[in-house]
Amino acid sequence: MKKLARLFALVLAMMMILSCSALAEDTSLADIKARGRLVLGLDAAFPPMGFMNDDGDIVGYDIDLAKEVCTRMGVELVCQPIEWSAKDMELSSGNIDCIWNGMTATEERQQTYSCSINYLQNAQVLVVLADSNITTLADLSGKTIALQSGSAAAEAVAANEEFSASLAGAPVEYGDYAMALMDLDNKGVDAVAMDVIVANYYITAKNANYRVLEEQLAPEFYAIGFRKADVTLTEEVNKLLKEMAADGTIAKISTQWFGSDISIVPAQ
Repeated sequence: MKKLARLFALVLAMMMILSCSALAEDTSLADIKARGRLVLGLDAAFPPMGFMNDDGDIVGYDIDLAKEVCTRMGVELVCQPIEWSAKDMELSSGNIDCIWNGMTATEERQQTYSCSINYLQNAQVLVVLADSNITTLADLSGKTIALQSGSAAAEAVAANEEFSASLAGAPVEYGDYAMALMDLDNKGVDAVAMDVIVANYYITAKNANYRVLEEQLAPEFYAIGFRKADVTLTEEVNKLLKEMAADGTIAKISTQWFGSDISIVPAQ
């Protein structure tokens, strides 16, 4: 009887192990291919990475990369604008399949998401009006800055305790950088903390009256964020990005948006 009980317990344990293995099986790539579409979450006011143009179409560097990845994967790309501060909820709830919109690969996000390889180098900087007498971070002592809620800029400012403590108060937070820069234009704030790639786009492509301080808050890299369990999907996107780097596709897309190839994706 005891032998039978032990045998039953062993069989039950094996069944539980097999059941857990089945539950843990990663079908993320297969699910995307079966569904035939990849839903990309983005802040649609984040040029040149992903933004809505004058015709109401979502365009950008990240969008062109994602379109090519989806074409090679054999699925349709669906761009879904989201509130950037709610990106974690959008991803975990399944409303989107990835966050692909100039997302900084911070240590915290590396722990929260399954992140792709780094594909662009960036930095968090301070942007001021072109005629401002502010030239260093120290010049912002007692001044007011704006930034995007839930952004890497917010994290970079908070991490620099000496700098944040020198400000007149907590940064003014906006849902997107367009609103933050509008406040700068109206002289409601003295500077905007933001991505240098985005800042340079506004200055060159939009002929905006801004200047980027040489002193940076933090250097960083962009990556794509997937759900933590979606490893096969992450690996497939990595593979396709490397193929695109090897055959010159990424260089072509980068040159179209930035005037030169600034990608850091390694070729296979």
